[in-house]
Amino acid sequence: MLKWIQDFKDRLAEDRAVSESTRVSYGRDLADFAKALEEMGVTTPGALQPKHLQAYMHRMRQEGKSSATIARRLVSIRGLCRYGVIERVLERDPTLQVEAPRPASKEPRTLASEEIGKLLDAPDEQTVQGLRDKAMLELLYATGMRVSELMAMDVSHVRIDMGFIHCSGPGSRERMVPIGGIAARSLKRYLEEGRPALIRADKPADALFPNHLGTRMTRQGFWKIIKKYARAAGIPDELTPHTLRHSFAVHLLENGADVRAVQEMLGHASPQTTQMYQTAARARVKEEYDRAHPRAR
Repeated sequence: MLKWIQDFKDRLAEDRAVSESTRVSYGRDLADFAKALEEMGVTTPGALQPKHLQAYMHRMRQEGKSSATIARRLVSIRGLCRYGVIERVLERDPTLQVEAPRPASKEPRTLASEEIGKLLDAPDEQTVQGLRDKAMLELLYATGMRVSELMAMDVSHVRIDMGFIHCSGPGSRERMVPIGGIAARSLKRYLEEGRPALIRADKPADALFPNHLGTRMTRQGFWKIIKKYARAAGIPDELTPHTLRHSFAVHLLENGADVRAVQEMLGHASPQTTQMYQTAARARVKEEYDRAHPRAR
C-alpha cells in the first residue's frame, strides 16, 4: 500500500503542472488515508473497496473535520485511485461510487480599507526587514496574487518601469498583473535599500524576497510575518495571507471594476470562481446603503 502511494507521489513530482503546495497537500492527505486503511486491515491496493472510503469519510466527520477538508482529501484519494487504474494496480476505481460532501458556501473574509491601511503601515521601514515586509504586504494587496506566487517571484519578474509584474500561477498559467503607485514605490525602495543587505554571496540571488539566511522566503515564513503585523495592527487572528487576496478582489468590484478584468488579475481559470467576490461586494454595498440612507430602515 505504501509503495503504491509513494509511486503516485513520485509521479506528481515529475509533473511540472502540479505546484509544490499541491504535492505537499496530497502527501499529507494520503499519509492520513494510509494510516486509516492500516487500522481497517487494508494492506494491499486490491483490497480497497468503496466501503472503506465511506468508513474513512465517516471517521473524519466524527473527528469534526469540515466538509471542505473531507472533499479535499477525497480529491487526493481520487487522484491516487485513477493512477492505480492506469498502472493496473487496481481493476476499477472505488472512488466512483463515493460522493464528495458539498463544502459549505461562505463569504470570503475581507478587511475594511481602514484595516488594510493599518496592516500595510505596521512594518518599520527604518529596518531592512521592515522594508522587505512592507514591500511584500503592499505587493500582495496591490496585485491579489497568491502567497505561493509571491514567494516564487524573482527579481526579473518585476517591471516597475512598466507598472507590471510577471506572475506564474497553478498549472504554469502565466499572467501580467498591474501594480499601483504606492506598491511600486515600496518595491523600488526595498530593491534599492533593503534587498542588497539580505542577499548572501554564497546563496542564489534570484529570489525577490529572501529571508534572513539569504534563501527564498517560504509560505510558512510569510505566514508568521503577516500574523505579527496583524497583531500589531489590532486585527483578529483569523487573518491569513489569502485575506489580502480576497480584499483585493472585493475592493476592486465594490469600486466598479469589471469582473472579467478581476478574474484575469487573480488568475482564475473560470469566471464562476470570481463570482463569489462579486456577491460579497454586492452585500457590502447593501450594508452601506442600510447604514447610511435615512429611509433604509
